[in-house]
Amino acid sequence: MVKTDSVTITPGTIDPNALAEADEIPVDWRHKGMPPAASGTSIAAFAAERPNIFTDGFHSPLLVLDDAAMRHNVDVLARLADARGIALAPHGKTTMAPRLFERQLRAGAWGITAATFSQVRVYRAFGVSRVLLANQLVDPVAIAWIAAESARDPGFEFSCFLDSSAGIEIAENALAGTDFQLPVLIELGGAGGRTGVRDVAAAVELAQAVAASPALRLAGVGGYEAALAHGAESDALSTVDGYLRALRELVDRCAPLFPGQVLVTAGGSAYFDQVTEVLTEPWPAGLDVLPVLRSGAYLTHDSGFYEGLSPLGAHQRLAGYERLRPAMRLWARVSSKPDADLALLTLGRRDVSFDQGMPSAEVIRREGKTVALSGVTVTKLNDQHAYCALGPGADIRVGDWIGLGASHPCTVFDKWQLIPVLDTDGETVLEFVRTYF
Repeated sequence: MVKTDSVTITPGTIDPNALAEADEIPVDWRHKGMPPAASGTSIAAFAAERPNIFTDGFHSPLLVLDDAAMRHNVDVLARLADARGIALAPHGKTTMAPRLFERQLRAGAWGITAATFSQVRVYRAFGVSRVLLANQLVDPVAIAWIAAESARDPGFEFSCFLDSSAGIEIAENALAGTDFQLPVLIELGGAGGRTGVRDVAAAVELAQAVAASPALRLAGVGGYEAALAHGAESDALSTVDGYLRALRELVDRCAPLFPGQVLVTAGGSAYFDQVTEVLTEPWPAGLDVLPVLRSGAYLTHDSGFYEGLSPLGAHQRLAGYERLRPAMRLWARVSSKPDADLALLTLGRRDVSFDQGMPSAEVIRREGKTVALSGVTVTKLNDQHAYCALGPGADIRVGDWIGLGASHPCTVFDKWQLIPVLDTDGETVLEFVRTYF
């Protein structure tokens, strides 16, 4: 439990037995890059062998995670949250990996954020105790399930966003005949943004309707600042600040309506410096506010999109903390070199993200040695091929291993079911992470 002058934060939990049970499934043909010889061996038993990704039968393409880098990143955000008195509910959609949720919760995370009802069900299968659905819940089946799950497990804490009177009506119909009240946060959006009520005045009206509904409990306010700003230029940062100030105004104007503690949540992985600063400024006396940060991509960071945007990336905006470290690498073989200035790799859109930039060729492994690589640029991806432009002096050969950094981890994890986590030598497997997309 973390206690500051004004906020007590109790970390969430996850079921260790469910995690252990999941590690007993066998490694087999469903898992890309795994050694054929390991088929039939349980995930746990194979990890215990401490296999080497280069000498024990792994094949390309292969996604790996750096254990030390992830530990560093988890520690940095945990220390930031502790120092600023903000609860951390990392967005689980980034990884959908309960073993990685465990790392975050063990470091003090208050809960895990979800984006869809299907994700909530995954979290609950692993006993995640506190879930924030940063989205509207408008499916009656989902609402009824949440009510039943809350009755089954009184320790389960759940809340979700709401941005319309239609959402109130759907919840009231779904919960008719029950005494369950669905905890909701009024989502504040903005012009040209994604979801969310478009202005504070309309959000206040919606909050009043929620407070009057027997099926709902007004639990707080929230939103997503990065839907309104792009980049790290001064105008984008100003837009983010203005949005966060509007969230605070909404809390102030709705203060008499809240029946208890008020959750105030924002925060992707690009502006968590501003979120943690603005949402932890003093609140009106007598108002019990719990600010919640939802950043998720910090766990692995990346070598492109977030490296350029994060306040702890290449253009650091947050003093007093170490930079985040890229913890994700993809290994591919050079499969063809049809021209002197062109090479093809055994990796494509089915293996790596491309929505926020191409992967970057960083290292090469040949004859048992891994060294830095220069003069190789990934220019295009097909489903299973990466096109590499070769500059002068770029010495790569068919069969070489090329290590690549990814840009935007959220659209890498969904392409892999089983991922090795490596020791500091970059070769030895410490554990495997399963994803559930």
